[in-house]
Amino acid sequence: MSMTDTITDKLTRAFMPTHLEVIDESQQHHGHSGWREGGETHFRVRIATRHLEGKSRVAQHRAVMETLDAELKASVHALAIEVLPVDGPFELPTAV
Repeated sequence: MSMTDTITDKLTRAFMPTHLEVIDESQQHHGHSGWREGGETHFRVRIATRHLEGKSRVAQHRAVMETLDAELKASVHALAIEVLPVDGPFELPTAV
């Protein structure tokens, strides 16, 4: 199973999100610290779930990172977390 699939599976089981994107951004960090051939080192998670509503940003990030503790200790070097509103919108804003 790829790391993207593992992260998706663990977050889905833990948070039952209404929206979840797991984006491998490793190629954007080619040659930087923590980068390895084959990627799967730098990820962005965009998640919307009622389980994180009402929590501070620190508590939201802590919950996601605790869920992915084994992956962060083993092979994931960097994880960007975006907690989205459950009711959307989920698209990134377009530049004008």
